[in-house]
Amino acid sequence: MLTRTPFYDLHEQAGAKLIDFGGFEMPVQYDSIRKEHNAVREEVGIFDVSHMGEFFVSGEEADKLIQYVTVNDVSKLEPGKAQYTAMCYEDGGIVDDLIVYMLEENSYMLVVNASNIEKDFNWIKEHNTFDAELVNKSDDYCLLAVQGPNSVKTLQKLTDNDLEEIGFYRFEIGNLAGYDDVILSGTGYTGEKGFELYFDKNEVDPAEIWNAILEAGEEFGIEPCGLGARDTLRLEKGYALYGNDITKDTHPLEARMGWLTKLDKGDFIGRDALLEAKENSLERKLVGLTIDDKRSIPRKGYTILDHNDNEIGFVTSGSRSITLGKNIGMGYVTTEHAEEGNTVMVEIRNKKAEATVVKPPFVK
Repeated sequence: MLTRTPFYDLHEQAGAKLIDFGGFEMPVQYDSIRKEHNAVREEVGIFDVSHMGEFFVSGEEADKLIQYVTVNDVSKLEPGKAQYTAMCYEDGGIVDDLIVYMLEENSYMLVVNASNIEKDFNWIKEHNTFDAELVNKSDDYCLLAVQGPNSVKTLQKLTDNDLEEIGFYRFEIGNLAGYDDVILSGTGYTGEKGFELYFDKNEVDPAEIWNAILEAGEEFGIEPCGLGARDTLRLEKGYALYGNDITKDTHPLEARMGWLTKLDKGDFIGRDALLEAKENSLERKLVGLTIDDKRSIPRKGYTILDHNDNEIGFVTSGSRSITLGKNIGMGYVTTEHAEEGNTVMVEIRNKKAEATVVKPPFVK
């Protein structure tokens, strides 16, 4: 039996096509992926992403626990600020990528990927030798993402908080559509201006919030959006997807996550392996790929070759870029082939398509 979010009936009523995603029955699209994608790039869209996991960490050593299990530097946070980070195994492989929110002194919220909720919670719990309490509230929390150029105008109708003042990776706890204690976060997975809205379904009526947002955004042509558009939007920005671009078999330094991996912050799980990888120089890198042949779309698992037919890597994500009108993808290639402007070959259905190595994002 698949898990359903509190918005399931609304998705069904709206005619959404529902699929299994990480054990959740989620909308992949309502109308067309193209229409939903363009709504977010040009106007505003709303996503139900309540399948994501929310852990709450509190106590005198809450920061020390998070500092030990994540690669970024939690000491840089302050109340009202969020941080993108990752957790690693001892060998440097990625457990998951996540966002850490500092709610107040000694109080944090960790937001993890849906398919990793149980694994992530057990991993943190296993390493909690600190004076910190860890609670999994994923079943209680709803998460809606309102994304697009008109997201501020849409949501401002429903809150007293000045949304223009909430910067990227900043958040406030305020009111929305008559309900208090809603986290209004200036984060998102589309590359557009937008907000992620967290609230406890036991204290807030999810359907009322959903319908209020749709009504507020009606004048801007708001579209309910599914996971299909979420994937095409995130790929255009070069954002990693766990299970595709980052896994237990990849580490942050080769996955374009070196900027958030603070090797000088002190001890954390995976640090020694990452230091060794850095000292020995990287064998491969995650790169962007563009293909001019419109019939040749790179897909996860496709082999990447050099011009002598030697295997040099593999595709991790790929799609037709709706915004650019060309085929794009990401994949790992050997470091010698990772330089921007290089050409490689992607094996697609027993044929080879020439691809150019680029540095994401594809859409600026």
